[in-house]
Amino acid sequence: MSSAAAAEALARAEMRGMSLEQKIAQLFVVSVWGKGADEVHPTNQANYGVDTPAQVVEKFGVGGVIYFNNSGTDNVDNPAQMAAFSNGLQRAAVRHNTRIPLIVAIDQEGGNVTRLESPATEFPASMAVGAGRSAADAKTVATLNGRELRAMGINQNFAPVADVNSNPDNPVIGARSFSSRPELVSQLVTAEVEGYQEGGRPNQTVSSSAKHFPGHGDAATDSHTGLPNIDRTEAEWRAIDMPPFRAAIKAGVDSIMTAHIQVPSLDPSGVPATVSKPILTGLLRGELKYKGVIVTDALGMGGANVFPPEEIPVMAIEAGVDQLLMPPNLQLALDSVKAAVESGRLTERRIDQSVLRILLLKLKRGIITSPFVDEGKVAGIVGTPDHIARVQQVSDRTTTVVRNDANLLPLAGDLGKVLVTGIGDTRSPQWLADSLNRRGATATALSTGANPNATTIANAVAAANTSDLVVVLTNNLKDRTAQRNLVNALLATGKPVIAVASQIPYDAGYVDAPTWVATYGWRAHAMESLAKVLTGEISPRGKLPVDIPVGGTSDVLYPFDHGVTW
Repeated sequence: MSSAAAAEALARAEMRGMSLEQKIAQLFVVSVWGKGADEVHPTNQANYGVDTPAQVVEKFGVGGVIYFNNSGTDNVDNPAQMAAFSNGLQRAAVRHNTRIPLIVAIDQEGGNVTRLESPATEFPASMAVGAGRSAADAKTVATLNGRELRAMGINQNFAPVADVNSNPDNPVIGARSFSSRPELVSQLVTAEVEGYQEGGRPNQTVSSSAKHFPGHGDAATDSHTGLPNIDRTEAEWRAIDMPPFRAAIKAGVDSIMTAHIQVPSLDPSGVPATVSKPILTGLLRGELKYKGVIVTDALGMGGANVFPPEEIPVMAIEAGVDQLLMPPNLQLALDSVKAAVESGRLTERRIDQSVLRILLLKLKRGIITSPFVDEGKVAGIVGTPDHIARVQQVSDRTTTVVRNDANLLPLAGDLGKVLVTGIGDTRSPQWLADSLNRRGATATALSTGANPNATTIANAVAAANTSDLVVVLTNNLKDRTAQRNLVNALLATGKPVIAVASQIPYDAGYVDAPTWVATYGWRAHAMESLAKVLTGEISPRGKLPVDIPVGGTSDVLYPFDHGVTW
């Protein structure tokens, strides 16, 4: 018997002993509140009628949990705590009468979507990796990320992002995407899937998930708050959005996450792709021959809430979904799916198909056989000097000098007094100032926030007037006109100004600064790479992975593959 046949026989044997209710519960991945399995948190009581995360798992017998460091869930403190948390949840799972260990999931994409921060290793945004153009670097990033996650008991990462960011005004994807070119996205998605899922025993690898099918890259609306309409022809979808998902499937990706988007050319009914049978069963299962787990994006998002909460889970299963992520009301969702089976709307055979895929994933990744982690080994795996150094090397190959018309870069001689201001993150100006100071500057940080008022701008201008050089970090100049005002006010001082797009590179199309640099991220490693480039310690190697248009137009100002070097 082949290993695949043996795994299926094991999964089917496990399933034969499960009740309908137990099988339905395996389809759900839920949020829990608190930083430990036995920590009492009032939101668990409000949402689930129990006090602790462990009690949520024991009461409902869910198939998985997902960690966050925001949205009020606040699960994350440090790597040792995460490993203990994961072990505690797994103990609760095996105490449940199904005894089936959990999928423990997270969104650890890198860049802006980073749930586990330092002292864990922090990773570059996908678009930074796209600027580096290296599949080897993409695989390294995913391999190290997966190794650290599994050491903390996390066995599924909802990454990589397979969306092609073809719309510069996309409010939710942006630097989370590798590129606007499907060929580059496909290459790097393949590398990251391999990095997560290969190179170790099953209990050392992490299940990856390509997202968001059928492609969120052309959205002009944030699906967290509304339902985007993707006005592509089917031919355009096949040429632009489909290739990275085909590449992920070829690479053996364990799961594919759906998008809460309308794509009328693929399903004229206008329902979100998450509940679209033509899209999920017709295209993904049928045409693309995908046999793995299909998982929804979070069911509490605005793009999913166009139908009642009791309808969405049933409709998703009807469409072809296996794994249901974060229903806003778990008990209602469980009851709705059970009622749909009892009424004949869904068959138990259909439920069994999804449970089988989920159990096979758990077997494939060693979750059933090795659910626990050695808490004593966490410090030797997570956030090690070697991992941090290797990620820094990747980051150093991503910084892109977009414009150097004043020949200001690389900075020469005595750097003098440098003002580092702007946004990125409130910590980013200080990180960059520290990096410049290590290279001989006298740099000070003045964070101005996302929307600086007139007083804040005046303070920054006053500080610039007493400095020899100004570096200003920007983030989303399209929507934040106050940041544009800040950059223009600093340019008006006559001081040398280096403008840095510290997340989405499209900022360079909104202000006519003679010196523009793109870092695609604002974390410490990106600021260290930036300092190295500014001071000439390394040459800039990043190439634009997207076209940068003149702000608000379709006219290309800086084309794909552009990058100044020396």
